[in-house]
Amino acid sequence: MSTTVKPQDVMNSVAAATAPSAAGLQPFLHDACVTLYAPSFAISHADGQIGPLDGGADGFYHGDTRALTRLTVAVDGIAIAPARGGTVGADRAAFRAVLRGLGEVTADPAVTLHRRRRITSGQLEETLDITNAGTRHVAFRLIVTAATDLAPMERVKQGEAPGVLPATANGAGDGFAWTGDVFSVGLASAPAPTALDPESGRLAYDIELAPGAAWTAVLRCTAAHADGDQFPAPPADSVPWRTPVLRSADRRFDQWLAQSAADLDRLRLTDPATPAQSGPADQFLAAGAPWFLTLFGRDSLWAARMLLPIGTGLAAGTLRTLARRQGATTDPATEEQPGKILHEVRRAAQDFDENFSLPPCYYGTVDATPLWITLLHDSWRWGLAPEQVEQLLPHAESALEWMRAQAGSDPDGFLKYVDQTGRGLANQGWKDSGDSIRHRDGRLAASPIALCEVQAYAYEAARGGAALLRAFGRPGADRWEEWAERLGERFRARFWVEDERGAYPAVALDREGRPVDSVTSGFGHLLGTGLLNHEESALLAARLSAPDLDSGHGLRTLSTESVGFNPYGYHIGSIWPHDTAIAVHGLARAGFAEAAAGLSAGLLTASAGFDARLPELFAGHGAATDAVPSPYPASCRPQAWAAASSVVVLQSALGLSADVPGGTLTVAPAFAEAYRPLKVTGLDVAGGRLDISVDADGTAHIDAPAGLEVRREHPAAR
Repeated sequence: MSTTVKPQDVMNSVAAATAPSAAGLQPFLHDACVTLYAPSFAISHADGQIGPLDGGADGFYHGDTRALTRLTVAVDGIAIAPARGGTVGADRAAFRAVLRGLGEVTADPAVTLHRRRRITSGQLEETLDITNAGTRHVAFRLIVTAATDLAPMERVKQGEAPGVLPATANGAGDGFAWTGDVFSVGLASAPAPTALDPESGRLAYDIELAPGAAWTAVLRCTAAHADGDQFPAPPADSVPWRTPVLRSADRRFDQWLAQSAADLDRLRLTDPATPAQSGPADQFLAAGAPWFLTLFGRDSLWAARMLLPIGTGLAAGTLRTLARRQGATTDPATEEQPGKILHEVRRAAQDFDENFSLPPCYYGTVDATPLWITLLHDSWRWGLAPEQVEQLLPHAESALEWMRAQAGSDPDGFLKYVDQTGRGLANQGWKDSGDSIRHRDGRLAASPIALCEVQAYAYEAARGGAALLRAFGRPGADRWEEWAERLGERFRARFWVEDERGAYPAVALDREGRPVDSVTSGFGHLLGTGLLNHEESALLAARLSAPDLDSGHGLRTLSTESVGFNPYGYHIGSIWPHDTAIAVHGLARAGFAEAAAGLSAGLLTASAGFDARLPELFAGHGAATDAVPSPYPASCRPQAWAAASSVVVLQSALGLSADVPGGTLTVAPAFAEAYRPLKVTGLDVAGGRLDISVDADGTAHIDAPAGLEVRREHPAAR
């Protein structure tokens, strides 16, 4: 996945790593309540309290800076007992509590607190409602405590607590202000508090409530960078896709899709570099909260590709945003190269320690470039306007040339990576933690490394690029098809290895060109790309369905039979929803519906265990021992490609594919039995609405835009 620093990467290699001190541990998030409106979000305890300061991740954040580290509510002499709380959609949360003993004459609670949270871009709003449902008059003092450290995200991620900054009373006398070098925060209360103490950060309210009376206060915290947002939030009503609604026989699927749609909406960001004459700013999805709420090449591309069945607008914005930052020169410090698509963009450099530091715009990824080409091709197939496609073809040609140069510089002819800076990511595929690429006996692979899935991406990109060049009358199509075929031949000759269960592709080739023979979830990324023949695909379908990889909750990133398997390992035994969803789609495309159905069922089980908001990753223990999956405690939640996985799983179940340039739409319900009858409204093809229903007997009803020939296929015929 496209991330910056994981627990395994704080040092550039596992061999160099030492055990961190307690103060330097990455904060856990698994029991946190996250409310989101990119580029802002809040993290609190399950009872709604933000803080106290303990090196954790609690806070209100804006643009990778923590604006509040503490916002707690207390009552003098009275215990506040949480009753229930949690998110409402993506950008809101609500928490109920009882003021124990206050005004009570029976065992029934009398005075209650309802705390409601709402996030918008640059603002946290907390509404405190206190109601006296008892028969006695009550009087009490409510105390709100606020504090901030204005910490940058990389310090929070390392478990550091820089210390509280002094507050000043604001000009209106109803709150506080904090000011850093380039970041300012304000907190205001309506009504104004009875007493205000900047030194302690306390706002006190003396409250009296008659029986049946209520009291309300609204706290608003605003945060801003002096030079504005790096990637501003888009207008709320400018969602660049249709929002689908699913009604199926499995309500878990319906709920997963609905929660995912809400989260994806609030992960949207815009590119301020969009030319004014082009109209509204291009949109893309931030990778995830809290650690990666910015532009990531790989994550944003995969998420946009997964969402193509609900529109091409996001894909177009993502493609253009990355094209504007496509590599134009060779810079070893940032790993920029001509034609290369970036890894991530931050406001400032991330200096984690003397061995690990990333520049603000970092190009250390080997797979974003072929994925960019494939997204352009797939967007064209789903109906992106030809003039928009054509405008991006020069960038596609540059990206293709980058692939040629990378493969040409390698004696084996494969796309490889190596950290050229000595301070960047040691691994530069989606499994980019320092210990992720290892032999079956546990030895780490030495770079330069050629990943199996990257060769599949390059093969698919070369063929997709050739199709685009031919369709738009540009030269080079035949040459790129030949290039892809030669790559496929080299892959077949060099990557395939064998064990007691038969043949399979190694996860990678190492520095010496030797196969890195561990069994991983990477098999799923090869399926459906065209790199494999049917017999090879069948071997991988069987591997993916075996219990060492298929946990019953999704695919483990590393086989349980490999040395070093760890169910809590970031890429060495954990389960990533997007990884499993890619395998589901690949299996369905390759004609292995039964295997796809099994993995899909596991994801739905997992989604229910996470209240329909699947995290970035979770532990790989599996359904044989755990009915509900255990969280990976530091995982982002929500995460863009985890949320987008719900759409690609639905697409796979329906066997849905589009060829708008060819005038056809194909629907071949591949493994929809468990979900039917089902009806999904609000899909999109070529800018027109697409509704599909499948009866209990498997009969499909399709309401598609005019001008498309709808092909209904039996899965076995694919």
